[in-house]
Amino acid sequence: MLSAHSSPLGKLGSKDTGGMSVYVRELSRELGRRGHRVDIYTRHNQNAHDRVVELHKDVRLIHLRLGDSQYVSKVEMYPHLEDFFRELEEFRAATHIEYDLIHSHYWLSGMLGIWAQETWKRPHVIMFHSLGAVKNNTGIGGPEPEIRIATENAVIKTCHRILAPTQREKERLINFYSALPGKIGVVPCGVDLELFCPMNQSTVRCQLGFNPDDTLALFVGRFDSMKGLERLLEAMSYLRHRRHLRLVIVGGDGLHTPEGQKLIGLARTLGVENSIKFIGRIEQKDLPLYYNAADVMVMPSVAVQRKVDRYRA
Repeated sequence: MLSAHSSPLGKLGSKDTGGMSVYVRELSRELGRRGHRVDIYTRHNQNAHDRVVELHKDVRLIHLRLGDSQYVSKVEMYPHLEDFFRELEEFRAATHIEYDLIHSHYWLSGMLGIWAQETWKRPHVIMFHSLGAVKNNTGIGGPEPEIRIATENAVIKTCHRILAPTQREKERLINFYSALPGKIGVVPCGVDLELFCPMNQSTVRCQLGFNPDDTLALFVGRFDSMKGLERLLEAMSYLRHRRHLRLVIVGGDGLHTPEGQKLIGLARTLGVENSIKFIGRIEQKDLPLYYNAADVMVMPSVAVQRKVDRYRA
C-alpha cells in the first residue's frame, strides 16, 4: 500500500486526513485478517510514531521521509517523491522483501506506483479518492496544478486496474481522463458494522449533552471548500424560524485556524451562530454517538450539490 501524503494514523478530520486514511487502514486490516501480509508506506512527520508500526496482524505501517517533517502542500511534496521511493527501495532491500501487488492511493502515491510497477515488474492497482480534473470543473477552491492532472493521466494509462467507489466515479474517469471502461472496477466502500450500529437516540443525546427536544442536523468532515460548509451555513439562515433546529459540525483542525475563523465569521454574518455547535475533531470510535444522536446527516459537498442542481434543471 502506498499512501504517501496521508497516514492511516493521522488525526481524522484535520486538513489532509480524512476518509482515505480510514479506507487504507481498514482495507489493510481486512486483508491481514484474510491471511495476506500488507506493508503501508507513508510520510514521516513530526507526530509520527516509530519508523515501523505494527497496525494489525500481518499489517505494518512504515514511515519514510517526504520532504521535511513540517506541513507542506501536496504540490510541494511532489519533487521529493523520488527520494521517498529511493528510501523505500533501501528499506525493501535491507529487509529482503518482495511484493506481489502494488496498491496506491491518490495521485502522489500513483506516481510512486508507476515507479514500483516498472522496477518490480508487479501489477499496480490505484484508487484516486478524488480527481483533479473534477475539482477544477467545480470551480471551487484554488485550481489543481497541471502536474496533478498529468500524473493522474499517466497513472490511468499505465496501471493495471483502477478501483472506483461508485459508478459515477467510473463515469468521471472515463469522461475526464478517457480511461478504458474495462480497466475500472466499481467497489463500494465498506462499513465496520461492529462499530457503526444503532443506539438509543435519547441515551446518546444525554451522553453528549444535547437537548432531547432539538432537531439535530449533523455534518462530519474536514474544513475544505469542496465540502460545501459555506452553503450549509447559508441554508441554516433560511431556517432560522425553526427554533429547535441545531447544526452540529464535527471535524476540522480547530476554530483557531483560518478555515475555522472563516466559518465562525460567516455564521455571525448570517445570524445563525447560536444555532450551530462546533464539536471539533473527534476519534472515529466516537462518531457512532453523533450519528445516532442526529435526526439527519447533511452532505453538502459541491459535487453532490451540482448533481442535485442538474436534476432540478
